[in-house]
Amino acid sequence: MPDVSRGPLKLRAEDAEDLAVISAALQDAVAKIGDIRFEAQTRLLTIAFNRYRWEAGGRSRVRSALQLGSVEQVEARRLRRDAPDAVVELLAITFEPEVEPPGGAVVLNFAGGGDLKIKVECIEAVLADVSDPWPTPRTPRHEA
Repeated sequence: MPDVSRGPLKLRAEDAEDLAVISAALQDAVAKIGDIRFEAQTRLLTIAFNRYRWEAGGRSRVRSALQLGSVEQVEARRLRRDAPDAVVELLAITFEPEVEPPGGAVVLNFAGGGDLKIKVECIEAVLADVSDPWPTPRTPRHEA
């Protein structure tokens, strides 16, 4: 098994189970609202995150990009789209399937109750680290 604590993380998801792995890797990642981009022409949604490196024992973050393909629609709830420098913290990514697979909605839940609901034709997600990691003195904390 490769040592994921040393190299950049690269993950691909094609189903809900794969997406759960990406969700775990992105737990507690932070992004600015301005780092969320939807390109309707290419049907791609891209988000740049500062990801906490849980798989490396913590104590560092890395710049990562999440890209979703086959996007049909994006709905934002309780996110300040008028404030591009506002920071959001990702809690989890889930998939809500439609009656007819493989379509459904990829839902990104953020701390404070905001979310993005991304209607997709099918799950096409890629997560890749795009920088070297840097140390962080802050460890995300969760209430029991």
